[in-house]
Amino acid sequence: MMLLKPAYTIDELITRSKAGERKAQEMLYKQFASKMLGVCMRYATDRMEAEDMLQNGFIKIFNKLEDYRGEGAFEGWVRRIMIHSSIEYYRKHHKIIQVVDIAEISDVPSANPSAMANMSAQELMVLIKRLSPGYRLVFNLYAIEGYSHKEIAEIAGITEGASKSQLSRARAILRDLIVKMEEKKYGYAG
Repeated sequence: MMLLKPAYTIDELITRSKAGERKAQEMLYKQFASKMLGVCMRYATDRMEAEDMLQNGFIKIFNKLEDYRGEGAFEGWVRRIMIHSSIEYYRKHHKIIQVVDIAEISDVPSANPSAMANMSAQELMVLIKRLSPGYRLVFNLYAIEGYSHKEIAEIAGITEGASKSQLSRARAILRDLIVKMEEKKYGYAG
């Protein structure tokens, strides 16, 4: 006779995890690990670093679980801790973000308008990975996670102006990468 594992709701897993039940913590981890690894990959230089960020993030999640009050989605709460944990890891293990003055950034012609429409999310993520760590950090926080420049400045320990210039430079670099990719893919020169 085969015994089936009981199915728990997220709320039940949270309650059991708060009580220190290891099996519930493992189930919570398994529920969110793959999705949160994707979040960490956006801030890491490679998969191994992302896995370290993930582990650090889950340690914080389980240590702060008592702080979760059930207001808002649990996944959003987990994601926010994972982002902050990834950034903390990044700041601890990498050089300070290079800052480019916004006045130094020239206007870059936009990429072929259909280029973005023809790109898969995977292709775009590959291009984002090619940004320097500082540009990638600001770009991810702003364009993907939806943080404001003020929030990014507080998180990254930079000024709002630096956040804006980092984003502008990241966008310009991405436009160049997209143009080059399109030229290579379809064999035409701008």
